[in-house]
Amino acid sequence: MKLAVPVNENNMNTTVCPSFGRTPYFLIFETDTKESIFLDNSAAASQGGAGIKAAQALVDNHVGAVLTPRCGENAATVLQAAQIKLYRTMSDSIEDNLSAFQAGTLSLLEEIHPGFHNHGGK
Repeated sequence: MKLAVPVNENNMNTTVCPSFGRTPYFLIFETDTKESIFLDNSAAASQGGAGIKAAQALVDNHVGAVLTPRCGENAATVLQAAQIKLYRTMSDSIEDNLSAFQAGTLSLLEEIHPGFHNHGGK
C-alpha cells in the first residue's frame, strides 16, 4: 500500500509538516517494497483550495492512506471519496509514524477541521 505523509523537506531526516494542504512535500512510502519518493506539493503556493489540490494529487498517485496531524474538511472530502483512509500522526518523526502504522497502532483521524479557507494559515 502507498502511504502519504506531509513533510517539511524532501529527505528521510525531515519532520512531519503540521499543514496538509500547504506542506512543501509529501513522502510517498510503499509499505511492500519500503521504497520512498518525495512529491513536490505544487498546491502549497495556491491562493485558495490548497487542501483540495493536494488531496487530488494524492488520489492521482494512488495513495491508500494518509498519515497527518490534521486535515481540513474539503481535503478530507476528496480523500474519503477516493476511499483513502486518514490516520493521525503521533509525533513529528516520519519513522515513528510509519512504524506505528505498520504495527496497527495509529488512530484514524476523526477530528476534521473546517479548513483555513483563503487564510493561508498553518
